Parts: sequence; C-alpha cells; structure tokens
Amino acid sequence: MVALEPDAEIVSPLTYDPAVPSVARMYDLLLGGHYHFQSDRDGVRDLLKVAPSSVEVAAINRAFLVRTVQTLVRDYGVRQFIDHGSGLPTQHNVHQIAQEIHEDCRVVYVDNDPMVMHTGRTVLAGNPNAAVVHADMRDTEKIFASKAVRDLILPGEPTAALFVSVLHCIPDQGYVPPARLVRQVRERLSAGAPAYMAVSQLVSPRPEVRRRITDLMADLTHGHWGEVRTEEDVESYFEDMEILAPGVVEVSQWRPDAAGARPAQTSDEWTEFGGVARAH
Repeated sequence: MVALEPDAEIVSPLTYDPAVPSVARMYDLLLGGHYHFQSDRDGVRDLLKVAPSSVEVAAINRAFLVRTVQTLVRDYGVRQFIDHGSGLPTQHNVHQIAQEIHEDCRVVYVDNDPMVMHTGRTVLAGNPNAAVVHADMRDTEKIFASKAVRDLILPGEPTAALFVSVLHCIPDQGYVPPARLVRQVRERLSAGAPAYMAVSQLVSPRPEVRRRITDLMADLTHGHWGEVRTEEDVESYFEDMEILAPGVVEVSQWRPDAAGARPAQTSDEWTEFGGVARAH
C-alpha cells in the first residue's frame, strides 16, 4: 500500500483544504495511519479532551468491520459489497478482507472526500474487482448509476451495503437523513437477491456528551458532521429487517472471536453501536 507522509503535497484534480480537519483523515490518524495533516492532528487532540476513548473506539469499530465482512463472505455467500463513507485506505480494507476468503469478491467504495478518491485510485490500481466512486453517500441515484456499481455489483447476487461508523456524519435535518438513506439502499438491493445491511454509529447515553462532541466536530470540520446519537436511534435503522444474531449491540460484542477479547476503552463516554441485518 502506498503511504503518504504527513503534510506531503498531493497533485490531484480533486481539491481539498489541508487546513480544515477531515473526518476521514482524523479517523485514519486514530487508527494509526499516515494520511493526515497538522489540522487533523490538532483536531484529534481536541477530540481526545472530550472523548478520551476515541482511539480505542476506532480500533473496536475497525475490528467489527473485519468480522462483519468475514462473516458475510463465509457464512452468507456475499460476494459483492458497497462500502458507504469508506474513508481512507488503511490496513484490513474491505476488498482485502473479502478477497482473502474468496478471490472473486467485488467491492465498490463510496466517499466524497477528495483525498479518499485520490488515494483509493492509487491503492486499487490493478485490482479489477474493486473501485471507488467519488460521491456523497446520500446520493443513491448517482452511486447506483456509476460505472463502478454497474460493472461490479451484479444483479441477482447476494450483496451487502456497509454503513460502518459513518451515519454520525449525516445530520437528521439534511436532505436525506440516515434512516431514509438506509431504507433507500435496502430497497435498491433487496429486489430479487439476498441483501444485507451492516450499520454502526457513534452513540452516547449522555445528552451533554452528545452535544459537546457534535458541536466540536461540526466546528472542526466546518459543518461536515452530523450527530452523535442514541442506541435507540441506531436500532430504528433496522426497522422491517431480519437482524442477525446477536442483535444490535456495542460492536465489540458482535460475534467476537473465540477468546471473546475486547480492547479496553479508557472511558465509556461514547461507543460504537450497531449490527447486521438481512433486508427483505
């Protein structure tokens, strides 16, 4: 994988402002990646003051993504994925996880961050079964009309849509709120073939924590943020779907490995909450 040194210049027709923190780059930094700038490092420093468990939460969520993809490929015959709000390439990308199990698995990544698009094209060069679409994940029409989806997401085959740690980037008052987005994609995928929806979202039971983190992230990213929500909000995304065991849970508890190991959080002010369901 091509690593980008911090603050390195990128030549790309897609523009971005390195002085403004990006959710994708901040998440990459929390995971120990290299795709970030000083603004992102400053932003993570401020976030850790409010939510000191953020590094652990990011690692727990990434482990959930790995287990989810492995389970869907091995146990449910899924061979194609659409990863909404995929973020920057790091270790254990969806196509790597899936193709290690079945080489014919196909993955379409979707993100509106220009740096994600640039690095994604570089990382995926030479892999005919993976592609990246530069689009707002709420633009379902554009995504499903894209060449990547038309070429790689074949009708009539089991498909999974991933919304892993991204729906908190969408406000409830936006033109497509999270619940409607999940429903739109579910309806697209469930026509004539098995379809699975994997969702996780940052939640907190404490109203003051939800408010403080939401306000901080909205300020840092110049409005490119949604809301920290409640467990009940996440459960509502799975309405009218068959939820796979063990249900909608704090994600370290979703089918943990045989040892049941859970990375320790330094505090519990927020967690990732989610699950996987079959759409009908």
